[in-house]
Amino acid sequence: MPIITVNNRQVHIQELNKGAEQTVVLIHGMFSNLSIYYFNIAPILAKHFHVVMYDLKSHGMSERFLDGYDLENMSSDLIGLIDHLQLEKVHLVGYSFGGLIALKTALKYPERVNQLVVMEAPDPQDEKARNIIDEYSKEFLEHYVANFTDTTKVQMGKRQMEKNHRMYEFLFNQTSIKADMIKEKHFLGEADFNVLTASTLLLYGADSNCRPTGEWLQAQIGSSELELISGDHNIPIQEPQLIAETIAQFLSNILTKNHG
Repeated sequence: MPIITVNNRQVHIQELNKGAEQTVVLIHGMFSNLSIYYFNIAPILAKHFHVVMYDLKSHGMSERFLDGYDLENMSSDLIGLIDHLQLEKVHLVGYSFGGLIALKTALKYPERVNQLVVMEAPDPQDEKARNIIDEYSKEFLEHYVANFTDTTKVQMGKRQMEKNHRMYEFLFNQTSIKADMIKEKHFLGEADFNVLTASTLLLYGADSNCRPTGEWLQAQIGSSELELISGDHNIPIQEPQLIAETIAQFLSNILTKNHG
């Protein structure tokens, strides 16, 4: 398992198709890990792109920290990773809270981001949305256990579930994660979307509670398109192939336009 040191922090990363010309960095949501992409979405994207996935701090196999879960910190962690890999400019794909990290990074470092895909990013001031993240994360863990124990030849069983619950307990009870998310309440309302240079694809579940946020973002971001995918907040689990193909097509179309 590749663990690299970025800004004195241990970060677990996985890369596919390193030789490709263009790089896509995939950012998972809170309380999950990079496996949400690893099995289904990343391999499809890797047919065309160099794919980088990483576990956010205190998630998966990355190092644990008590604080630094606000978007400013998460965004500079991401830029630190991109610098470490000596990548000039990347495409960003972020899911759920990872979508907010991707958006924050594209607003703060527009020169480093080619194209942007925001998937099911919630509005941080919506308390229901914050609870949804928690609810769906539990669903994600159960799905992960049910579906990937055989494919990875790892006995996920009780031990892994306990490990994941310990991660939950740690994040919820010992870190500043909840306070940091509440601190970001006004992030979307205060963002200046005019500085966003990346073409943006917004992917939301047709039945998701976060869908109004996707529709609002489409109205704010000039160069954006909104695609509704059948499902709810958990579309990467419900429709991984469709999502991967939609992202690949969006990024490839833009590349063709730019080269044409």
